[in-house]
Amino acid sequence: MGVTALASDMAAGMRCEALVGRDDELALINRFLEHLVEGDSVDPACRVASAAYVGANVTGDLPNADALRTRAHGTDTEGSGSLEAASAAALMLLVTDGDIDAAGRLLRQAIEPAIEGHDEPICGDAVRTLAHICVSGARADLWEALGRLIDCCSDRIPPAAVMHATIALDPVRCPAPVLGALDADIRGLAHVADSAAVVRIAGASVFVDRLPSCRPALQRIASDEPAAGALTAVIQAETLLALEAFQTGQWDEAERFAEIAEALGLRHGFGLLRFQARAVRAFVAAGRGDERFARSLADEMLRWAIPRGVGHVCADAHYAAVLVALANAEFDTAFRLAERISPAGTLARHQPRAAWVMLDLVEAALRIGRIAEANAHVEAIKASGVAEISSRTALLAGGAIALVAPEEAAPDLFARALATPGAERWPFERARVALLCGERLRRARESVRSREHLAAALESFERLGAGPWADRAGKELRATGQARPRRESYDRDALTPQEHEIAGLAAAGMTNKQIGQRLYLSHRTIGAHLYRIFPKLGITTRAALRDALSATADIADRASA
Repeated sequence: MGVTALASDMAAGMRCEALVGRDDELALINRFLEHLVEGDSVDPACRVASAAYVGANVTGDLPNADALRTRAHGTDTEGSGSLEAASAAALMLLVTDGDIDAAGRLLRQAIEPAIEGHDEPICGDAVRTLAHICVSGARADLWEALGRLIDCCSDRIPPAAVMHATIALDPVRCPAPVLGALDADIRGLAHVADSAAVVRIAGASVFVDRLPSCRPALQRIASDEPAAGALTAVIQAETLLALEAFQTGQWDEAERFAEIAEALGLRHGFGLLRFQARAVRAFVAAGRGDERFARSLADEMLRWAIPRGVGHVCADAHYAAVLVALANAEFDTAFRLAERISPAGTLARHQPRAAWVMLDLVEAALRIGRIAEANAHVEAIKASGVAEISSRTALLAGGAIALVAPEEAAPDLFARALATPGAERWPFERARVALLCGERLRRARESVRSREHLAAALESFERLGAGPWADRAGKELRATGQARPRRESYDRDALTPQEHEIAGLAAAGMTNKQIGQRLYLSHRTIGAHLYRIFPKLGITTRAALRDALSATADIADRASA
């Protein structure tokens, strides 16, 4: 068995709590590292380098991993440098100081002989590390070696490594079979004991909006004490949970996870991981309208990332700044920053945040009279097929398409976007689309229909704590002639009989499609009903339906008693 495979198998074995107690895990990993270094069944450089890889990627023991990596170079007497040694060294450079160019150059040089026709299997760790470098750099030139590697050597690379690299390579245009393979991996996470493998799958899911489905597995890791021997995975899991909480509207929780991850990264010397956690804090601050703090975080991220070429952190800083600019009606600034992530008229390849700013760019362009750029971006959205990736991308793409549509077509297009199955999972994005829909209807003098969307947006923004957005929705609502809705409590009597039935079926766990089949309605119609039901019950997510219905039933029982 190769040392990399042995490392993976042993790490997985150590994750089985029936075999090993949590307090024993670090000791077992350290004994494994010693075995790798001192054993004589494998090439010495390969042995020591694999130990360094485990040290950096599993235990988070950076000082020891750095020493092992140095020994790996010294052991390689021919000076050629093994692929395993290069992978360990590149990973060290990446996660500590974020040295993109040095890490990429080192690993590309080691991989090149494999690309040129060698028949040996290619180390999965090397492919994953190269993909990590490419994602962190977010530059097209960094992806050339990885693209060539996948094209000519996919039969010699572990299939999971190929899948994850393909998703990262161009998430907007990810092939359906690859998405299906990732979905299968996510469904199996409950049975994955290896923390590094869980983080790899969850990390790939970020690009295509599958992160909420990874939450239970990530929580298992994040609940570990870092001293238990999986520090790197703990920091990554905390950061991924923070991002998932931000996207699903649990902003207090997002800040808590991000603060933990950032503190661990700072304390243990993980520069890149620290600033990835800081990015989520910037997103939350931007959403809440804490302009000064959000911009301070974004500026610090840029000061760290620009000299190192860490384009991914730069894109995160720009995204936070885009949200701040939009909330403050600084549309020129929002457009300029969104274009730094993905220029108008294209959804940039190799840029995971390109799909995030689809709606932002189109809205900002329209507000400043850049009609041609807005239309060009919508055409790029349609041509890319990005709406097929997830309910979030369908919601954002649908909102952007509705924004540029003619007056007579826009309301139906907005309604279609808001009725996207699963759109309720993304409350901030959904509220923003509802706000844009309400604004458009108000300008068309459709006051009654406008109020419904504006009221829903206002209530969602208030629950999120998105102050500037709530203010904007409230002003629009008042402009329709309706004061801000006030309810001391939410009453299910506000629901129609059909809405009662739909809410009950959804609370029981049925999907929109299943409910539609039961009631002889389309799944889009069900989605539209749920969109109206949520604000009536004072909730933003499907998961809250059961409690909301129970609470309103209790209120009704007390009233009739």
